Amino acid sequence: MADQDPQPPTQHFNPHDLTQQFEQLLRTRRLNALTERSRARHPSHPSPYTSPTPSRQPSNHAPHLPPRSSQNNAPALPSYSSLRNMPKIPSPPQDASSLRFRNMLIGLSSGPTTYENPGLLDEALAVIPLERIYGEAEDESQLLQAKAASIGPNAKPEWGYQDCVIRALLKWFKRTFFSFVNNPPCPVCAAPTVALGMTPPTADEKARSATRVELYRCSASECRAFERFPRYGDVWILLQTRRGRCGEWANCFSMLCRAVGGRVRWVWNAEDHVWTEVYSEQQKRWIHVDACEEAWDNPRLYAEGWGKKMSYCIAFSPDGATDVTRRYVRDAAKHGADRNRCPEEVLVWITDEIKKIRRENLSKEDRRRLIIEDHREEKELRGYVVRALAAEIGRINLSGQATPASGDEQKIPARVSGTQSWREARGETGHRPSESEQPPREGQ
Repeated sequence: MADQDPQPPTQHFNPHDLTQQFEQLLRTRRLNALTERSRARHPSHPSPYTSPTPSRQPSNHAPHLPPRSSQNNAPALPSYSSLRNMPKIPSPPQDASSLRFRNMLIGLSSGPTTYENPGLLDEALAVIPLERIYGEAEDESQLLQAKAASIGPNAKPEWGYQDCVIRALLKWFKRTFFSFVNNPPCPVCAAPTVALGMTPPTADEKARSATRVELYRCSASECRAFERFPRYGDVWILLQTRRGRCGEWANCFSMLCRAVGGRVRWVWNAEDHVWTEVYSEQQKRWIHVDACEEAWDNPRLYAEGWGKKMSYCIAFSPDGATDVTRRYVRDAAKHGADRNRCPEEVLVWITDEIKKIRRENLSKEDRRRLIIEDHREEKELRGYVVRALAAEIGRINLSGQATPASGDEQKIPARVSGTQSWREARGETGHRPSESEQPPREGQ
């Protein structure tokens, strides 16, 4: 009887290994593309990447590249346009669109600097029920510490005490302090109003930093009174009015977070939304916080919960600006919008410029600390992209077909602030909107 061929052992499917293979394939393809471009431009010279007799061995500390040719007249390096997929080299804006985007971002970057105003900080502290906030934070902190102690002696609580203070402040702000405005009620009879559009601000409204004013009219036929809704940007005014949409919510809440000792960012999204980020010393990273939704550390909320396609998410703080889009858009092909305000290398240049402006008066130790934080955050943002790719590969079975998502994945909620019709018109209920007239924008 002929010997039967032994059966090959069953191999375990490892998405991580497959991801590494995929990344290596991309690197190989990029190198081959560069080689072909060099050959096409200089057919009379052999490629520097394919010489069979290198003149010297590469250094142990040099990047792993194919050996160079011994030819004296080496081909010219490929143009930058051929390296679009390589790490971005900061480049100053040149075209009109890039310059407009730069000017807009530099203007937005000045907003969070008001959170350092000592007078405003005192005003903010005066409206916060500190005893209540600190009491709730202490209770949650002790609960988290007990939970960590039950796991093991080396386990750390998920959140620190300062994180618990912000969480308690978030709950109070959403449920007690601030109110969301759809259409303001009639000031005369309290009946619903109908939006008429925008109207110029008065001198008093301009003095209170209201550059835009919405005009409404009472729907009651016997009243027909007008109501103005100024979109105030002055935090001190917002501490008095205590109402607005996401722009006012994020601005006022960020100020209150700073007042209780938190390090805050104000995050601008090009698709008409803003929110807050707070730095967690416990986890050494920036935490997503949306006061409108009472959302804590749920950055996938907008893309995967609301069904919102987003292009730019830029975080501004007194220390600079950072493009944090990768934190909020994990799958750019599915949830990303076109990033066409400027080239990517120009955006890097702009955010670096803002950091330089905001940090020029800091001490050497503070600048070093912030640079370390920048590197740590960049590693975190790159990790989101890698994990998203690994998850997508993991859903592909051996036959090459994508398997449906498992039922135990995290359920991301749709938007809860605003009326149902307003959310549907904005396309923030978990599906894309129909073509219809848009309601007033939330604004910054």
